[in-house]
Amino acid sequence: MFKRVMVAVLGIPALIFVLGFAPPAATVALSMALCGVGAWELARAVLKKGGEKLQRLTVLAATVVPVVLYEEFGAGGDGKARLEILADIPRPAVLENLPLTAALALAFVLLAFLGAILDYTAEERITFSDVTAAIFSGLVFPLMLSCLLLLRLEEAGRLLVFVPLGISFGSDTFALFAGMLCGRHKLTPVSPKKTVEGAVGGLLGGVVGLALVNFVGLWLLDMALLPWWQVLVVGLLGSGAGQIGDLSFSVIKREFGVKDYGKLLPGHGGVLDRFDSVTFVAPLVWLALGVL
Repeated sequence: MFKRVMVAVLGIPALIFVLGFAPPAATVALSMALCGVGAWELARAVLKKGGEKLQRLTVLAATVVPVVLYEEFGAGGDGKARLEILADIPRPAVLENLPLTAALALAFVLLAFLGAILDYTAEERITFSDVTAAIFSGLVFPLMLSCLLLLRLEEAGRLLVFVPLGISFGSDTFALFAGMLCGRHKLTPVSPKKTVEGAVGGLLGGVVGLALVNFVGLWLLDMALLPWWQVLVVGLLGSGAGQIGDLSFSVIKREFGVKDYGKLLPGHGGVLDRFDSVTFVAPLVWLALGVL
């Protein structure tokens, strides 16, 4: 418990500084680290002996995803706010209008299947399940988590980036205490310790967490990020998505016999253990804000 608390005490202020006060490039670097480590944790857990040959490619793709998104969506979506390390690299004219995210996805899928084709006669070969697991680890997961970066690049991004975090952490906290105090009915065999009462508490916690972010917006910007009815709707939907994300990664752990995805964060596990719900909340919030 001490390690868990100390990680939170040191990690939360650092996270707030990087996302809320440092330049967007710092969020890119953080996203690259989280996506790369998370992809490595997931690939290590699910790829079989033959599929381990795709692990390096998977981690590389996941690490590059935030850079590609920054190239496409930087500076409010015009792609002009490029990272300094990429600013001087000439781009062929044919690439100027090509969506880099689509190009990266296509290249990764082709390379993954090419590996399976070339490895087909090997005793421990790359299977279709390995390829699909690599695609989820190297593309789908980092694209979902990198929605934090997309929120940071918005006009009020210094606050918007905390919307999914507020929902997720609020939901997790309320679900924990509601389950401990009132939990009576089991929610699902996927996670035996979770209860219906805890899930209901998590829905409330998601709304409370988003409300706190909204209050900070009122304090700093003298305006609410969202109307209060949207706080209720987005908070409930986000909490629901976060709980599905938590259980989804638990399904993977149960299937492959994994207790924790990693040990990077003492008391919390790995990146996926801590950011499983955020991975699902971030894209929902990004899409919901675009609609609302």
